[in-house]
Amino acid sequence: MKIIAFSTRRRVTVTMFVVAALIFGMVAFQRLSINLLPDITYPTVTVRTEYEGAAPSEVERLITEPVEGAVGVVTNVIRVSSTARPGVSDVIVEFAWGTDMDFASLNIREKLDRLRLPQDAEKPVLLRFDPSLDPIIRIGLYGEESLIALRLLGEEHLKPELESLEGVAAVRVNGGLEEEIHVEVDGPKLAALRIPLNQVVARLGQENVNLTGGELKDGDAEYLVRTLNEFKSVEEIRDIVVGDRDGAIITLDDVGEVSRSHRERQVITRINGQESVELAVFKEGDANTVTVAQRIHDELAKFRKDGDVLLGRSSLEVVFDQSVFIRESVAEVLNTALMGGFLAIIILYLFLRNPKSTGIISLSIPISVVATFFLMFVSEVSLNIMSLGGLALGIGMLVDNSIVVLESVQRYREEGLGALEATNKGASEVGQAVIAATMTTICVFVPIVFVEGIAGQLFRDQALTVTFSLVASLMVALTLIPMLASLEFRWMGELAEVERRRRAVGEGRSQLAPRLISLLRVTFSAVGRGLLKLLAPFFYLFHKLMDSAYATYPSVIRWALRHRLAVILLAVGFLSGSGGLVRYLGSELIPEMSQGEFIIGVEMPVGTPLAQTEAMIKDLEQAVRQGSQVRTVYSIVGSSSSSGGSSAEERENIAQINVALEEGVIRDKEEAVMERLRVALANFPSVECKFSRPSLFSSKTPIEVEVAGYNLSTLKILSDEVVERISSIEGLADLKTSAAGGNPEVQIRFNRKRVAQLGTTISSIGQIIRNQVQGEVATEFARGDRRVDIRVRASEEHRSTVDDLRRLIISPASAQTPIPLAVVADLQVEMGPAEIRRVDQERVAIVSANLEDRDLSEAVVDIEAQIAGMNVPNDYTIRVGGQNEERERSFESMRLAIGLAIFLVYLVMASQFESLVHPFVIMFSIPFGLVGVILILLLTGQSVSVVVLIGLIMLAGIVVNNAIVLIDYINSLRREQNVPKFEAIEQACRVRLRPILMTTSTTVLGLTPMAMGIFNLRPIVDGFDRMFGSVLPEVLHAVVLAGLNVVFPVGQGAEIRAPMAITVIGGLVLSTFVTLVLIPTLYSLSDRRD
Repeated sequence: MKIIAFSTRRRVTVTMFVVAALIFGMVAFQRLSINLLPDITYPTVTVRTEYEGAAPSEVERLITEPVEGAVGVVTNVIRVSSTARPGVSDVIVEFAWGTDMDFASLNIREKLDRLRLPQDAEKPVLLRFDPSLDPIIRIGLYGEESLIALRLLGEEHLKPELESLEGVAAVRVNGGLEEEIHVEVDGPKLAALRIPLNQVVARLGQENVNLTGGELKDGDAEYLVRTLNEFKSVEEIRDIVVGDRDGAIITLDDVGEVSRSHRERQVITRINGQESVELAVFKEGDANTVTVAQRIHDELAKFRKDGDVLLGRSSLEVVFDQSVFIRESVAEVLNTALMGGFLAIIILYLFLRNPKSTGIISLSIPISVVATFFLMFVSEVSLNIMSLGGLALGIGMLVDNSIVVLESVQRYREEGLGALEATNKGASEVGQAVIAATMTTICVFVPIVFVEGIAGQLFRDQALTVTFSLVASLMVALTLIPMLASLEFRWMGELAEVERRRRAVGEGRSQLAPRLISLLRVTFSAVGRGLLKLLAPFFYLFHKLMDSAYATYPSVIRWALRHRLAVILLAVGFLSGSGGLVRYLGSELIPEMSQGEFIIGVEMPVGTPLAQTEAMIKDLEQAVRQGSQVRTVYSIVGSSSSSGGSSAEERENIAQINVALEEGVIRDKEEAVMERLRVALANFPSVECKFSRPSLFSSKTPIEVEVAGYNLSTLKILSDEVVERISSIEGLADLKTSAAGGNPEVQIRFNRKRVAQLGTTISSIGQIIRNQVQGEVATEFARGDRRVDIRVRASEEHRSTVDDLRRLIISPASAQTPIPLAVVADLQVEMGPAEIRRVDQERVAIVSANLEDRDLSEAVVDIEAQIAGMNVPNDYTIRVGGQNEERERSFESMRLAIGLAIFLVYLVMASQFESLVHPFVIMFSIPFGLVGVILILLLTGQSVSVVVLIGLIMLAGIVVNNAIVLIDYINSLRREQNVPKFEAIEQACRVRLRPILMTTSTTVLGLTPMAMGIFNLRPIVDGFDRMFGSVLPEVLHAVVLAGLNVVFPVGQGAEIRAPMAITVIGGLVLSTFVTLVLIPTLYSLSDRRD
């Protein structure tokens, strides 16, 4: 091959290219951003519209239905669902994956701008689900200072300081008390004086103004004219004239009370049992999470040091830091990659028994990895657990091409050829096969573009990094390896001779460098000899095993070629029998990833006031904090989770408790803590608790049963029956129906004739009720750079009860006598719906549940069996949705991608061999690789998920590599040396056995650390620490402990990496045995030429 001849002839050029790749790769590595996950565009938009004071029925009719109709016609919309709650409408628009969400958002905004919504409704806001939009850090501010002071400290000092940091997009302040000035008027007094409330509101706005009066020229002087009348104090507000009666001036102080207070509380934040103020810090889209988090920590440390006066008796605490999990996950992937590379090098040495050859091949790993960093930088791929997982996944494969090339070169060297001739001949002989093998591995990633759902977005970075690293390793195998192999290792002797000459002529004046080099040489030599002696028994056993395999394998091949029918029948029988095991495998969308924290969603009966919800949360917090493994308990009362960047749902009867566990708590212990709390919290009356982990891949609950129809009462009856039927199914937890409970309402029905007799309208009276009960912000009071709202409403004693509402004066200013509301309206307390949900413009009740030690597919089968026996009225339907829909959609596209991947593998091989038959023979490795996957998934207890299916796609390109090398060599022997068919098969099998075993072993061992991350191996490390922590010297103990942490990882983020590694390992091991026996047998039958 020309590239090999070029590499052996232009050695300096090859060296310079390698050095350039290393330098550019290292520079790129320093500039790569670090994130938890790839940049994923979730095709979901939530249209949130607030309509304060409206009941769910009015929200549905006036807001939700018009919005659904408008957004439903936007291109690529596949589903529209909505929730109407008191005062707020959420319409969730789901698009097909791959939709340009910026353009889709513009389309939605255009449709919404044409809508005519109620005048009192707020403008619709578009929200996006994207976990990368969640806060990267949550800071708690608490102490003995007042909640107003804490809020001011957060808003006026901490927030500006943090927002000025590079990479910080915004800081949101929650909790505490927001200052507000209340003007509470006496309704009966106003009515007696014939002063309407809206007149008071208008006077406050008219008096609190600063206006420009233009310019005044007085001779040579020029002045600006300004009217300065903004309020300077609360006393000024009290003295505002709001009317007159019989010539007497009436001030605000005469008809009401003005006081400094705070806004009505909607959200309460608590940290470790103490009420606090929260600062949620959001990063810019392309910023490095770890770097930004470090800047925030540095700024907080500086603030603690320099801001003692501001902090006073308050404290700052970081209650959540996303960068910690990212750092641990990235470090975990790097550890598995390093360990995989180390194991691959060890197995290389065991096979080659030559440190120089092992060293040459081992160069493929660091050079390929570093060069990959440059290609990642050019392709805008960040360092995340998926891209680094791709590197770790391919770490063992990076040496495969070099193994095949160098093994071929060494074989010709053993036959007596010179270094240069052996290199050119041996490397050229396998060059085409190496390229074909690499292309089959790379081409399988092309169909990922057809994968819908989260899988296609999630694994793009991984596909790119595997591709980049394999291309780099191919270039190393075809350039650097031949160049080094052709040197015949004379460079070591030549350098030694140069050094001796320099010392002879007196050039080596300093003796430090030679002595240091000599010392290092002696040290490494001694260490090497010690390790060889220590591992000698293991090396001996391995060599005996391999020698036995080399001696036995030729006779196995000869037997197989003589009994071809028996071999084929055995293979078919094994394949058929293994296929029946598929039904024992469960399936799920994506394994849930443990992050060392979980969320408890708490819901009290509808109508529960905020103060009562907070009291219950205090009791729940005490129960949660009793666990020894709980580090921080952070609660939000009056709000639900806002994961994915969406604005949180706010209701007085809901709360969430975020529980952060101690560092090092692994998934099993985390689940044990969650189960303990499930049992403990079940004893609290009138409380529904729902456990979940922070959502990374889906905004839906694992199980969602949709009961669709129109009548809300019927929906409640049917959903209650669904809950009753499926509650006994094993593995379901946190069962909940959206139709539970009702919302207490004061329903006002007017007498239209009496309203007309008063000379007013229902709309005007409704506005009077709204102003007196809810109040209206009349203007703002300036306090430095802050603006404090001035809210006007009826005094507390005139709006506390339903009877107060009946006595509310609603008569117009022209009326001679005050008229209470009860004269023109009938007031009743009724229970309305707490919320109304809709899917595709049809009302639904949703029964949701989490899964506990149960896979999704099995749970769905059991649920469908239970609801199949229900008596469902006409025009009502029941179906299973949630993550099951996403799973089915992703699996369907994955099946297409796997089929296309197999076709591309065949296409590449057919082009390589210029034959349709030989690639067909090689393809028989794939079904047996699938059998290996089934067996290993059953052994390890893993379910089929999109992670496993991505592993299958990779496997389709990997399992054929050994067969390609084998068949290519058989054809070469027959074509170039005219060796008879059966003799060529036997010779090729004998010659290619070692490289096949080497490449399989390096790939499998390179993946082993990643696969081990899914298992609970931490007790091994903890046991060593307990037994030898006080015995070993401190330095030795630290070194050994660090090594054990690498070998037996905790496994942060392993849930979405390990199943793929397990898949490839199982399929590759079994397919290798098939390649060594079945493929030669099938080749002898398919090729009739002698």
